[in-house]
Amino acid sequence: MADLPPPSLRLNLDEGALAANWRALDALSGTARAGAAVKADGYGLGAARVARALKAAGAQDFFVAHWSEAAELEGAIDMRRLSVLHGPLRAEDAAFGRALGVRPVINSVPQARRWLESGGGPCDLMVDTGINRLGLAPADLRDPAVAALEIDVLMSHLASADEDSALNALQLDRFRAACAAVPARRHSLANSAGIALGADYAFDLTRPGLALYGGVPRPELAGRIRQVARPQAAIVQVRMLSPGESVGYNATFTADRPLRAGVVSLGYADGFLRCRGQGALHHQGAALPLLGKVSMDMVVVDLSAAPQAGEGDWLDVPFDLPGAASACGLSQYELLTTLGRRLRA
Repeated sequence: MADLPPPSLRLNLDEGALAANWRALDALSGTARAGAAVKADGYGLGAARVARALKAAGAQDFFVAHWSEAAELEGAIDMRRLSVLHGPLRAEDAAFGRALGVRPVINSVPQARRWLESGGGPCDLMVDTGINRLGLAPADLRDPAVAALEIDVLMSHLASADEDSALNALQLDRFRAACAAVPARRHSLANSAGIALGADYAFDLTRPGLALYGGVPRPELAGRIRQVARPQAAIVQVRMLSPGESVGYNATFTADRPLRAGVVSLGYADGFLRCRGQGALHHQGAALPLLGKVSMDMVVVDLSAAPQAGEGDWLDVPFDLPGAASACGLSQYELLTTLGRRLRA
């Protein structure tokens, strides 16, 4: 097979910033140790690559959601320090987890029984303290199957850590009660935003995700978290528009003057969704407004502010997560996890 030519999309990943973010979150965790959520393909940035970088920075505990995500990390990290959040839905999941050597997160009494029936071993346990997603109800913690588990991490998940909500303190109280009721080697409650709530929420292990990758879920983290991902897209054609000519689907932009425009190799298939169509790309610091609708594989920009830019030149896609989220209405999580695979080709 012939070698692939250079791509017209690329994702520049600043591993130094990623490592610095983990170190900052680890320091903010106080006496607790920061782990790393690498689910959703490392929040859209490539799970194996970010896991290796985070391991080199000092992270030891990692978290994914699906069993398929666990398999993708084999060889990148110590699989004994990997937890699968969705737990063993079927007997096959339990067998797979034992074969791979990872820890399932037990979310229900049936999952506890399923893990024990497979042979058991170290696992984590999720207790629901108010988010009403996965996790055992506090009353289920007294079940004999739960008592028989070999629990490494007892955990829960905050519903509103990014807000100054009374629910945070309520969940903290409920989690403390669960910790008193269930023997476990370690305890974990705080996600990225939860770390910013202070030492009371840290326990033994924190589980940052978004902030590792440049997200800022609470103002206390502003200035401490660095941008990690910088997408770029190439101009694939330059066009001259005459007054009265329109651009793109439904002709939503019509030129009112002669205009030099660039067709750029970027679209909603790459995670650049149509809600970002009122923004701009950048060339050497100059903002290039988008013209017309975002297509699946292309956008068109006004090159007036960059007369020197031509076919093959790279444009920067704004990806400061707090700023980009504010501008387009997507969450910082959505901006990351909708990134298309072509950016990592």
